[in-house]
Amino acid sequence: MGLTARIRTRDGWAVPHAVVTVTDMTGRQVIRADADTDGLVEETAELVPGPYTVIVTAVGYGPSASTALVGAGGRADAGTIVLTRQGGTELPAPGTWTVDPAHSTVGAVAQHLGISSVRGRFTDFTARIEVGGEDGWSKSRVEAVIQAASIDTGNQMRDGHLKSPDFLDVVNYPQITYFSSGIEVAGEDRWTVHGDLRMHGVSRPVDLDLRYLGTGSDPWGGTRAAFTATAELRREDFAMNYNQVIQAGISAIGTKLRVEMDIQAVQGDTLPG
Repeated sequence: MGLTARIRTRDGWAVPHAVVTVTDMTGRQVIRADADTDGLVEETAELVPGPYTVIVTAVGYGPSASTALVGAGGRADAGTIVLTRQGGTELPAPGTWTVDPAHSTVGAVAQHLGISSVRGRFTDFTARIEVGGEDGWSKSRVEAVIQAASIDTGNQMRDGHLKSPDFLDVVNYPQITYFSSGIEVAGEDRWTVHGDLRMHGVSRPVDLDLRYLGTGSDPWGGTRAAFTATAELRREDFAMNYNQVIQAGISAIGTKLRVEMDIQAVQGDTLPG
């Protein structure tokens, strides 16, 4: 009996403080329920068959309204209801945004033995985003500097090999850099960033699939913007051709790398002290 629903963010995280209100076609409220810690709503009150309006609200998110049909069993499953953070479709304010490494991740995933994946991340990097003015993102820029020796895969022996001349060669090429050359709209909250990645002494054009998640206040009195970005690289494009063939057609390490970034940027030229 009643209503079931799952409240999630666009990235699949539960919204535990969401409030679900159900009204009938006259506008009369028939259910009001709070989501649990997993973002789930399970209300057992019986509903008369017919159409209802399901309204979901949560602090920091835009409201959502949808229609649910209740059948003869007196039950409606509203499915997964996705909430968008307030400001999620608004561009960040023009100016400089400094990436906060303490709350950001720059990582890469490679296939291992043809059957699983190995993940690594860089723990030492700096980056900033320059957001364009009245013309929005068309003149925005991104730049990043990564210390190659900060690679961390959770295994010292593997990290040592990755730092060697077989791969990153951190002694001769201590930094990995990325400088954007242009940006274009790819969707309501998505952009394609064109730029040049320099790694292992080689520069290649690399596009980032950028997704903007919105802005919000932080506990230190600042304003933050959140992004995710992905890209795919071929190791051979950066003169990293080392591999060990396990059997015909299968190498120890895949030839492609998938770059995955979760970014928090603070408005302004400096980070909180």
